[in-house]
Amino acid sequence: MALDRRLGRVIVVAVVFMTIMLFLQPTRPYLGTADSENPLVANSRPEIRFKPSSFDWTTVVQRHPVSSIRPLPTGASQPLQPVQHAFPNYVHDATTKRRQQTVRAAFVKSWESYKKQAWLRDELAPTTIRHLAGLLSAYDLSGEPALLEKAKELGNMLYMAFDTPNRMPGFWFNFQDAKEGRQTAGTNDPSASPCSLSLEFTRLSLLTGDPKFYDAVARISDFLERSQSESKLPGIWPKLINFREQAVDTEIGFTLGALADSLYEYLPKMSALLSGRVPAYEKMYRAAMKTSKQHMLFRPMVPLSDDDEGQDVLFAGDAYVHPDRIDHIAEGQHLSCFAGGMFGLGGKLFDIPDHVDIGERLARGCAWAYNAFPTGLMPEIFNVVSCDSIDGPCAWDEERWQSEGGKRMPKGFKSAHDPRYILRPEAIESIFLLYRMTGKEDFRDLAWRMFESVMRATETPLANSAIADVTVEGKTTKTDSMESFWLAETLKYYYLIFSPPDLISLDEFVLNTEAHPFRRAKSTTSL
Repeated sequence: MALDRRLGRVIVVAVVFMTIMLFLQPTRPYLGTADSENPLVANSRPEIRFKPSSFDWTTVVQRHPVSSIRPLPTGASQPLQPVQHAFPNYVHDATTKRRQQTVRAAFVKSWESYKKQAWLRDELAPTTIRHLAGLLSAYDLSGEPALLEKAKELGNMLYMAFDTPNRMPGFWFNFQDAKEGRQTAGTNDPSASPCSLSLEFTRLSLLTGDPKFYDAVARISDFLERSQSESKLPGIWPKLINFREQAVDTEIGFTLGALADSLYEYLPKMSALLSGRVPAYEKMYRAAMKTSKQHMLFRPMVPLSDDDEGQDVLFAGDAYVHPDRIDHIAEGQHLSCFAGGMFGLGGKLFDIPDHVDIGERLARGCAWAYNAFPTGLMPEIFNVVSCDSIDGPCAWDEERWQSEGGKRMPKGFKSAHDPRYILRPEAIESIFLLYRMTGKEDFRDLAWRMFESVMRATETPLANSAIADVTVEGKTTKTDSMESFWLAETLKYYYLIFSPPDLISLDEFVLNTEAHPFRRAKSTTSL
């Protein structure tokens, strides 16, 4: 999706503004709300002025308008449990401060190099989850009116993507097609694509009071709820969906990873954002995780270590449904590491202790995979020797691993189909979330070990780069690529895990899939 250059510049500035607020303050920043109850104490900060874009999308007449717009949910909130551990005796000790400042220094180095070497010459494509979310989050953290105005302007543009015969957005947003009313929903689109708009559009409605954005994504949620039991694996949705016909019963592939990930991630997060006022999100989450636990999760056969009898960890894999069988594929993805945080959040919000345990096992599984390879980093995609079930005994079988394992692979692993590490955040995301949810200090130790490995393997004279192969020893091969999530997500999560727990509290904020924090709706009688 190409953006008008001037709009793109304003958006980049806003997203950067939100991210550097966390890192470039000389001391821990005070993060206020965007309302008069708790304004940001930063009177000396230069004013951000709103400059309208050259085209006003509200002037375009929709060819498929809705007959009525659903209002934001009202009424009393539903009881949701606290997410964050209480940390009653928290002390920000010298070691933790040093680690926090080391992460901050890595961010500053990458940011300064990016600003000098690549400012406004990079790709501006993932508009909703990164740019719209960045504007909304920057406003939530700062209260700067210009940021909300720009978010509303961008939201009005993206709202045109819903101008299709069935109000389901297509995968691509073509400006000319939108202006001429020639858009249709896709017939084979990634399920995560239209289903990863709900947090952003709902927060925009909450902040502006305009319900049309919430109405747009609520129609997608209605479709998900109607179709949840109609797929070939009832309870979860396939990787690819026919949104034009609103059909989910033809695709045979299922995953919690690429193509589908944030569809599931946003179910508990929407409950958190709306303080439980839409019960459908909890209902869909419970059903989806029940099926996922049965068909998507697997336990790797882990070798014995010096200090225990093998770690009890999990990964999220894939499943393919055939007429006579279901193939369960013990293939891990770095992308799927988000699932630990998702299970943890759902378990906390909805009081499902088993899900918190599953979340912890998933998070620790990704940490184990990092530590298993010579670089201390986890591949993009890999296969392991799996246990028969996710619970119960699973003794290490050297003979089986010798038979199934790869010649160059660490014990427990069969292959690394994609051996790259591209500075991804999902593993540290779940480690951070489970630390905040459980208060277990060893998660910080895991995070520090991972961070040191990342820096050793990826640091360059200017910043950090993706590497070609995590399985080789010695000097790594840099691929001259630093995606935006390195600054917006990966380093943010490393910084937050070594910050005091009241900085972006999980009981006050919910983070979107690109780590942009949105303030949760208050648990009062109405929104």
